[in-house]
Amino acid sequence: MFYFTKTPAFLKSLYKSCIWNFSPDVPTVYLTFDDGPHPKATPFVLEQLKKYNAKATFFCIGKNVVEHPGIYQQILLDGHAVGNHTHNHVNGWKTGTETYLANIKEAAKYIRSNLFRPPYGRISPFQIKQLKDDYKIIMWDILSADFDTSINGEACLQNVVFKLQAGSIVVFHDSEKAWDRLSYALPRVLEHCARKGLRVEAIV
Repeated sequence: MFYFTKTPAFLKSLYKSCIWNFSPDVPTVYLTFDDGPHPKATPFVLEQLKKYNAKATFFCIGKNVVEHPGIYQQILLDGHAVGNHTHNHVNGWKTGTETYLANIKEAAKYIRSNLFRPPYGRISPFQIKQLKDDYKIIMWDILSADFDTSINGEACLQNVVFKLQAGSIVVFHDSEKAWDRLSYALPRVLEHCARKGLRVEAIV
C-alpha cells in the first residue's frame, strides 16, 4: 500500500482550491477524524480531546450519523466541528459527478456543515468546481496512516509527531479498522502538542 504521510507540494499544487494546511504563524494544529461516528472509537476520541481541552473536526459519513445519532450529537455538544464525508464513503474517481453530488446532498440532510472532505482524498477537478461555492474542501498535510493494518501504533504516532508543525491538518480515523493504532497514538499526539505549546483547534 503506497501513500504519502506528508503531502508533497506538487500534489497540493494540483488541487489549489482545496485547503491542505493553515498558516504556520499561529501555534495551532488541526486534528481531523474521518468515517465516524463509531460506537467505540468516537466516544474514546471525545474523551481524549476533553482531557486536553482540545477541539477537532469530524468528517462524518451520513449513514453512520443515521445509525449513531446520539454520538453525533455528542460531537456537537462537546463543541467540535463536523464536516460532510459523503453518505456512503464514495470514491470520486470511480463515481460520476451527478451520483457523487447526490450522495453528498443525501449526507447533508444529516450533517449541517460547509466543510467537505472527499473519501480517500479522491475527487475530480470538475467535482471540485461543482462543490467549491457551497463547501470548503478540506484535505490534509499529515496522514497518520492509522488505517494501515501493516503498521503498529508507534509507527502511527511517529508519522504524526515527526512531521507536525503549526498549521498542520492531521488525519485520523474514528473507525474499527483504525482502532488499534488510533487508541495508542492519539493520547500521545495530544500530549506532544501540549508539551510543544501547540493548540488543537477545530476547522471553521
